[in-house]
Amino acid sequence: MKYNEFQVGQTFEAEPVTITKEDIMEFALKYDPQFMHINEKKARDGMFGDIIASGMHTLSATWNSWVQLGIFGDDVIAGVGIEKVKFRRPVFPNDCLSVKIEVIDMEQRKPDCGAITLYLSTYNPKKELVLEAEVTGLIQV
Repeated sequence: MKYNEFQVGQTFEAEPVTITKEDIMEFALKYDPQFMHINEKKARDGMFGDIIASGMHTLSATWNSWVQLGIFGDDVIAGVGIEKVKFRRPVFPNDCLSVKIEVIDMEQRKPDCGAITLYLSTYNPKKELVLEAEVTGLIQV
């Protein structure tokens, strides 16, 4: 979709994504090798009682869910910022996450492109908010 096809308040829902134990460990070993993500024994004895996904993993999976919808398609120019990222609750192995996206701001920056800010909200199987973030990207008009 092009910039002028979006509207503030418009919402989208992405396909659910399941985060497996293997996904958690693979991501964490490469990008966030802390015990709560990669050491099952230590994690079981820790605050959450099991390994949990890195917040950055949850953010990446959330963003991927949006991209897979194909809404921006080839009209996207580039991302320009991520703000107000909050990791509200842990994500556990085999959690199936649902992702909702809302257009919360639009600003035409040049005659040929505009900035669109999306509010991303990700929920666990209990419908509890696990992640929220605002992401802004440049889109062709």
